[in-house]
Amino acid sequence: MLIVDIHATSHIGRVRKGNEDNYLMLHVSDVKAWTSSQEPNEFIIESQRFEIDDNGVILAVSDGMGGALAGEVASKMAVETVSQKILDDDPEKTATPEDYDATLIGKLYDATVYANYLIHQQGRTDPQFQGMGATFTGVSITHTAIDLIQIGDSRAYLIRNGKIYQVTKDQSLVQQLIDAQQISPEEAETHTLKNVILQALGAQSEIYPVSARLMPQREDILLLCSDGLSNKVTGSSMQKIVLENKDHLEMACAELVKVANERGGEDNITVIIARLSGDDLPEPNGDEVKLELLNLGDIHDTADQNTDEVT
Repeated sequence: MLIVDIHATSHIGRVRKGNEDNYLMLHVSDVKAWTSSQEPNEFIIESQRFEIDDNGVILAVSDGMGGALAGEVASKMAVETVSQKILDDDPEKTATPEDYDATLIGKLYDATVYANYLIHQQGRTDPQFQGMGATFTGVSITHTAIDLIQIGDSRAYLIRNGKIYQVTKDQSLVQQLIDAQQISPEEAETHTLKNVILQALGAQSEIYPVSARLMPQREDILLLCSDGLSNKVTGSSMQKIVLENKDHLEMACAELVKVANERGGEDNITVIIARLSGDDLPEPNGDEVKLELLNLGDIHDTADQNTDEVT
């Protein structure tokens, strides 16, 4: 049996007049989804506990952009479209245990591409939403795999065996400069083009999500967040806060938001923390996390994979 305990919240921050972030918690079998209320004066932590069945669970964070209400609309469209698209898929469709994970990540991939199409069309046809877009960091959790979908610069982290690993890569200009060794990660923190992202749902007619796979282990903790958190709180600080509150992860959510606000809170802040437990999961083994990069040429064929080690 695999159990996932999830806590999610989204906060307006200290400067913005509205909340352009959103999140998604989706239990496929129960046909139930939770998203942020986006009410500016509310601070609610949504907590759920799911037993992972054959259909799995989807988690996601989306950060909208575009000014006025456009960013709020884009992130809401992102999470709601993904949820509806996955739930509208044929519930009678069968898959063997060996290939079901590929089916779920395929559904998430297809739903993400469809969300891009709808947001892009809305931006083209409605002048008040022209140029709107949204990041999207999504995770599907099944018995045997944690699959990731990445668009933009929201992030997913893994806390395993007392260490934290960033398991998504920002699709941003400064990350591209870091990869080209033109700037250091430290220089990227204050770079004038820090907020320029290379992909966003709705920004272009075509989107190229990056997808990867992790093998779950006992007591893994996933942390998904918008850049309103990651720009203010370092990975090591996130690790410390989560581990200090590992028995009360809703308190970790609250503390992370509090620290981000204390350090300026110029942006909206969204965070999801999910802990995996169950006797069927293997114990953590070693100090390296292996990411299997899924072949985007054919998302439903996971036979052609590369393996990276995240340290």
